[in-house]
Amino acid sequence: MAILLIGLGAGLLSGLFGVGGGIVIVPLLVFVAHFAQKTATGTSLAALLLPVGALAAWQYYKADALDLRAALLIAPGLLIGGYIGARIALQLPSRDLQRGFAVFLCVVAGRMWFSAK
Repeated sequence: MAILLIGLGAGLLSGLFGVGGGIVIVPLLVFVAHFAQKTATGTSLAALLLPVGALAAWQYYKADALDLRAALLIAPGLLIGGYIGARIALQLPSRDLQRGFAVFLCVVAGRMWFSAK
């Protein structure tokens, strides 16, 4: 049941803010479902393969709030970057990965907070 609620929460936040996998699913799998960091990351990526934002993106498209050209340019980078990132992550100790992820979230949160208009 907890796993289903994680998916629902991530879907909700994905539709609201465009986030889901790394920012919502991975930490919840680690803290709520007690997954290892690497297992949480791999599980999140697998869950996002097919449904990743399809219905939410459709809603934004219908509201003329989607730049399809930009999305199509970002996609190959995600494909290649995801492959390279996974190769690197699997070589790192889980503790270092978890701490690196925490630093990343703090930097992004600080940047968002101070640049809000």
